[in-house]
Parts: sequence; structure tokens; C-alpha cells
Amino acid sequence: MPGRGFTLIELVTVVAIVAVLAAMAMSSYSNYAFRARRAEGREMLMRVASAQERYFTNFNRYGTLVELRFGNAVASERGHYTIAATLGANDQTFTLSATPTRAQLKDKCGTLTIDNAGAKGPAPAPSHTNGACW
Repeated sequence: MPGRGFTLIELVTVVAIVAVLAAMAMSSYSNYAFRARRAEGREMLMRVASAQERYFTNFNRYGTLVELRFGNAVASERGHYTIAATLGANDQTFTLSATPTRAQLKDKCGTLTIDNAGAKGPAPAPSHTNGACW
């Protein structure tokens, strides 16, 4: 009667297949997590840009984060991005940037930006397109 069970080669093959599938799943999950946290940074940039436009309507100039009542250091809801505002000459233009922190530092898009004209992008521009980041 032949032996019952699995041979060592069969077990090693199964373990190798499971390891490859697990590696692919982790890579896919990491990319998903980066995209989800990037949405948090984009949402915060849009919120501050909207506050800038309201401020401009009232005072005919753009305001600092303190004037917009965000405080000195603005962090996104879960703290994956820090928001900063740069005002141009006579406070007639602005550029907002969302700088990644913690685990988001490894994201390929890096710092996200938006300006008063609505131009969005990663800064400095990486090799991939804007659409991948925004």
C-alpha cells in the first residue's frame, strides 16, 4: 500500500505559491493605502483653498492659515499630511502644499500642491502624471 500524505516537494511548492500570493497581496494593499491617505491630503487642500476664496471675497486678498482660523500648523484629519500656505505679492496669489508625514512619506506622489488658479500637482513634479496623484 503506497504511503499516504504529502511529499516534502509538494509542501515546499505549496508554501512557495502561498508566499508569492501573499507578496502580491501586500503590494496591492500598500498601493491602496497610499491612495486612500492621499485622498485625505487632497481633501484638506481643497478645504483650505475654499477658505482662501471665501477670505478673498471678504478682504480682497488671501489670508494666512492663522487668519483663516486654521492655526499655525494644519494637519490633515488623521495626520498623514501637514498643510502649509505660501502667499504671493500683496497677498493676491497663494500656493497650498500638503507635505506627507509618517507612513505616507513613502508615497510616490510626495508633496501635493494647489494654487489660487486651481492648478494642482505633486511638487516637485515626479515622473508620473498629475492624474495619478490627484
